[in-house]
Amino acid sequence: MSPKSKTCVAVEDLIAAATGDAGVRIVQRVDQHIARCEPCREEYSRYRAVDAVVGELRSTPVAGIESARERVLARLADLRARLVRYGVFESPVGRILIAATEDGVALVEYLGRSGTAGSSLFRQTELEPQTDGGELERFHAELMDYLVGGRTRLDWPLDLRLASSDFQRAVLRATASLPYGTLSSYAGIAHDIGKPRAVRAVAQALRHNPVAIVVPCHRIIGSGGSLVGYSGNRIALKMRLLGLEGIRTEHRHRDARVDRSAMYAWDRSSREYCLPTCGDISSRPIGRVTLFASYRAAQALGLSPCSDCRPDLHPLHA
Repeated sequence: MSPKSKTCVAVEDLIAAATGDAGVRIVQRVDQHIARCEPCREEYSRYRAVDAVVGELRSTPVAGIESARERVLARLADLRARLVRYGVFESPVGRILIAATEDGVALVEYLGRSGTAGSSLFRQTELEPQTDGGELERFHAELMDYLVGGRTRLDWPLDLRLASSDFQRAVLRATASLPYGTLSSYAGIAHDIGKPRAVRAVAQALRHNPVAIVVPCHRIIGSGGSLVGYSGNRIALKMRLLGLEGIRTEHRHRDARVDRSAMYAWDRSSREYCLPTCGDISSRPIGRVTLFASYRAAQALGLSPCSDCRPDLHPLHA
């Protein structure tokens, strides 16, 4: 993501070489430069693509001008659709790659030690990645603010084209609707999308979530309260993200679990939220029961306090 060198060739020389209007010396200088300068090489490729479609328009007889115009516009739209800007940023949870198209953020990926070369972005042959950290700085700043507890929402436009199917996109959208400080399960998401038997398929879809954190798959746990996998097997990272949202976790016999005794609960068969000590609600499977770190999260969904256990009179963490 380093800026272009001050010795980069002038834009007009790049354009002239790409369109065939440059002299031999300029062409040679441009060829030598783009062989070692990736940003200029990407610019040169785009100028070549645009020149190709303009050339097609110029060669079309006047009688076919309208259909040619439509073809050119379609080609240019395809070029724009395939272009994806990306940047690699430092964060409290390690290096993160953020990529966006003209439609929205398409990828938020933990890089670990693999570097950008191992990113799933570069395995997408229909995309044209372009380094461009500048325009992505806003997303990075907001993500940093989220990761230090300064914000509770990332209201970013999303481009879910990297999802493998309509089913995965439905899973991602249902997961994205979970409020901050709220927990559900794979079974709960399967129920939400109208596929109650597709629990394993939901788990697989979230395993390959292309927009980590923004689509908060860390808020999805096992029906019995186990944290299960996250981004491979980064349970400690999942615990950290949940901790930011006020969700307590604990270890039991080498198993990381949510502390249900510290969370409000809502059985979907009613419109009331309860204390964890209300009846047998703490033993009901998560998914059928949604958990909240705060009563405000429950009230944000339009739920009322239980008339039996009265969480409004006996709040947790009081």
